[in-house]
Amino acid sequence: MLVQVLKNLKEYNNIVVTLHPLHHFKEELECDKYICLDPSPLKLPLNAMRLRRIIKEYNVDIVHTHLFWPTFIARIAVPKKIPLITTIHAFIATSVEYKKWFIRYIDKVSYRFRKSVIIGVAKGATEEYFSFLKISPYKAYTLYTFVDLDKFNKTHIPVENNKVPFRLICIGALRVQKNHQFLVEAFQLLKEDNIELHIFGRGPLQQSLQNKIDATGVKVVLKGQMENLPDILPQYDLCVMSSSFEGFSLGVLETMAAKVPLLLSDIVSFREQCEQTAVYFDLNDVNDFVAKLRLLVANKDQRLQMSEAAYKRVTQHFTLQLHLNSLRHIYIETLNTN
Repeated sequence: MLVQVLKNLKEYNNIVVTLHPLHHFKEELECDKYICLDPSPLKLPLNAMRLRRIIKEYNVDIVHTHLFWPTFIARIAVPKKIPLITTIHAFIATSVEYKKWFIRYIDKVSYRFRKSVIIGVAKGATEEYFSFLKISPYKAYTLYTFVDLDKFNKTHIPVENNKVPFRLICIGALRVQKNHQFLVEAFQLLKEDNIELHIFGRGPLQQSLQNKIDATGVKVVLKGQMENLPDILPQYDLCVMSSSFEGFSLGVLETMAAKVPLLLSDIVSFREQCEQTAVYFDLNDVNDFVAKLRLLVANKDQRLQMSEAAYKRVTQHFTLQLHLNSLRHIYIETLNTN
């Protein structure tokens, strides 16, 4: 999201400040200045002072933060005369990070100390941020994530030959919230079906998932990090995601743009993204997933209708241009009212 915004927000002088030097964006990250602070938690006061100097040195007009620790540092460092905007990327009540009492405490206290404009990536995420932390909003917006439709204009070719496995794709880091374990368990009931699942992503659970796959002999393949999603997605017949919670999934939007139908866990954020253009399964019932998957495998017309409806929904609500227009409006309004 940030990479695409920076490529198109050329009317601003964009300075990117990160805590960690490593990222996957390589030469895609376009900005006027890139500065990396120190990721050590012990260096928080030092980072706050350094950020304050950066703001003064470059005569910064507006600060926009993402993720918890950069936001905390900014709330300490950014002078009150300079507007501060924070994007909330997740439903924090179910976030692993916010299960820690001190994270909730720090966020609540720092917000009261330095109120900022809050942007939520979903309506539910925006509302939940204030209700969960029991704080009153200063000013808040919902700004949906977007997908670059020009990248996902490949022809989708669904499976036609019963001898070829019906291929499922799952996209997401191998972390607890993505709940890949559920899919491995479900595929133990699908060993006799001509269905194969490919999971793209890396993460700390890779070895434990691979051990489970090897032990059960399920038709699930861990494919590693994906570099060329627009070329890979059209090769699959269905996308499945079993997340226990999400913010607003870019992977789901990209799948909708590629006209690949979706079978998703029944969580609030997925419902807000897709509404009636996807099929949802109960995370507490593996058999519900298996039954709905088999119905979709057998019904090509339903899959086609779903994919077309999902693509239409993306074009109406989740484009880069819509996102940029709304972001520009938020920036201008914030600058004019600060």
